[in-house]
Amino acid sequence: MYQVEPTGGFENDPNVTDKKFPGNPTRSYRSSAPLRIVSEITEWTGLTPEQLQTWRERLSVLLSGERGEIIN
Repeated sequence: MYQVEPTGGFENDPNVTDKKFPGNPTRSYRSSAPLRIVSEITEWTGLTPEQLQTWRERLSVLLSGERGEIIN
């Protein structure tokens, strides 16, 4: 995983943020400009098996209905 910084404009990515997946704590952005790698993240705590299962269940519900569409 890498820490990056934008070299141009960027915006919140509504397909990944809390707007699309309520309870998603990530800060996700998108840009048409290149990103500059600032550092590599070598220490990261992933989701517990229980958290991962909850996330998968929510994703399954979203993808099975109209809310599974890509927002632009």
